[in-house]
Amino acid sequence: MSLHSFIDYLTLEKNYSKLTVQAYEGDIEEFSAFAKANYEQEDIATVNYSQIRSWIVSLVDSGISNRTVNRKISSLKSFYKFLIKVEEIEVSPLAKHKSLKIPKKLQIPFSENEITEVFDLLTISDDFESLRDLLLVELLYGTGMRRAELISLTIGSVDISQKTIRVVGKRNKERIIPLLPNICNTVYRYLEKRDEIILRQLDAPLLITKKGIKLYDTLVYRIINHYFSKTSNKIKKSPHIIRHSFATHMLNQGADLNVVKDLLGHASLASTQVYTHNSIAALRNVYKNAHPRNKK
Repeated sequence: MSLHSFIDYLTLEKNYSKLTVQAYEGDIEEFSAFAKANYEQEDIATVNYSQIRSWIVSLVDSGISNRTVNRKISSLKSFYKFLIKVEEIEVSPLAKHKSLKIPKKLQIPFSENEITEVFDLLTISDDFESLRDLLLVELLYGTGMRRAELISLTIGSVDISQKTIRVVGKRNKERIIPLLPNICNTVYRYLEKRDEIILRQLDAPLLITKKGIKLYDTLVYRIINHYFSKTSNKIKKSPHIIRHSFATHMLNQGADLNVVKDLLGHASLASTQVYTHNSIAALRNVYKNAHPRNKK
C-alpha cells in the first residue's frame, strides 16, 4: 500500500485541508528517508519500533522540540492505523508508544489594570462595531466563557430580565452564568444598533459583523489583539488569556474554587486548579509584605 493511497484517504475520506495533508505527507516521507538511509528499509510498513525510536532520538538530538516530534509521530500513527484499516498490517509498530512529555507553558494573565485600560478604550465610541467589541470583551472577561462558546451565542442565549446568559460548552453541556449589570446594559445598547443591520431573531447569532454575518474565529482574535496590543506588552493576547485572567482575578479576590469551576464549565476541579498558580503567587506577596515576622 503506497503513501499515495493514504494521502487520497486523508483528502477524500477524511476531508483534511491541503496544508494538513501536506504536513502528514512530509512527516511520513521524512521517516521513510531515514529508514532507507539507516536500515535499508524500502517499505516503512515493515519497520519495528526500535527503528522508529532511533528516528525519535535523532530528531530530539537535532534540537527539534518535543511538541514537533510528537506531531511527526502522530502522522506515523495515523499512517499505520490506515494500514491496519486496509489489512496490510495487523499491529502498528507504534501501538505501545508514549508521547514525549511537553513542558506546560505558563499562561500569563492580563493584569486588572490592563483589562481596565482596554475597557477605557472600548467606551470612547458607541457605533455598532465599538459596541460589539465592547460586548465581546465584557462577555469574555465577565463570564470566562471560551471563544467557541462566545461565537455560538444566540440572541436567545441572553435573558436581560434575569441577568443571565445560557452558554453551550463542550459536549453540548449547558450552563447558566450570571451577568453583571453593566454587561446587560451593553447588550441592550448593542441590540439596538444590531437591529439597524438585521432584524433580531432568538435563534440568530448574537455577535455579528457589520455585514450581518456571524463572527468567526480569526475576527475574534483580531479584535482581542487590536485592543490589548494597546495596553499590554504580553506576547500572547487571545480569548483564552482573557478566560485565564477572569479565573485568576476571581480567585485573587477570594472566589471559591468550585464556583470558578462551574463558571468556566470544567468537568473536574483538576482543570480549574491550573489557575491557582497565579493566585498563590499573589497571596505569597501579600503574606510576605503583611506578616510581622517578615519585617525582622
